[in-house]
Amino acid sequence: MYTSSETITILEKAESIAKEIILSDVGQAYLKMLSALRNDAIAQEKIAHFNHWKEKYEEVNQYGQFHPDWKQVSKEVRVAKREMDLHGTVSDFKKAETQLTYILDEVSLRIGHAVSPSVKVPTSNLFFEKKHQVGCSTGGQCNCS
Repeated sequence: MYTSSETITILEKAESIAKEIILSDVGQAYLKMLSALRNDAIAQEKIAHFNHWKEKYEEVNQYGQFHPDWKQVSKEVRVAKREMDLHGTVSDFKKAETQLTYILDEVSLRIGHAVSPSVKVPTSNLFFEKKHQVGCSTGGQCNCS
């Protein structure tokens, strides 16, 4: 990639936006919940337990219902995920993460669409993706037919 003074300026501005997001209420809440999650021994045990069953599930799922342990492992991974998700620290972290992701998606869209409304901007939220689609792959919205 060719680096110019303009590229460096753009990257510096991107870092500035990232710092502002981190310093925002949502960014600080996310960092607080991340720290709480990392320091919660019970939550870490539940995450490790879920990851153990998730690995087992990935192994067994290669054969699907034909694997002799498929039914049991499928049940255990769902139980472990539910236990993990219902733990207060984990659910609080996921809420904070979702709020931060929403802001990051919105910033990405605004930057992308400031360049051009037809720029495809990857987001983690399907609402954003469907709302801003244009072009030949969107069912005639481009009026090319």
